[in-house]
Amino acid sequence: MPNPRISFDLNDVVEMKKPHPCGDNKWKIIRMGADIRIKCLGCGHSVLMPRSEFQRKIKKILERGPKIEENE
Repeated sequence: MPNPRISFDLNDVVEMKKPHPCGDNKWKIIRMGADIRIKCLGCGHSVLMPRSEFQRKIKKILERGPKIEENE
């Protein structure tokens, strides 16, 4: 059974189902939109993937990023 949708935000540190080839499994979300860009915290490599693929591959949130308030 697939995992329920996990709520994530910019600058969150997440764990993916499969580790990066460098051996680390901590990723920081650095861009959000139709595509999600995540950066490996072990080696600094970044990966861009569609949001739907990211939602399938995410395992859990390890650390929440700082809340950014929008001023109008």
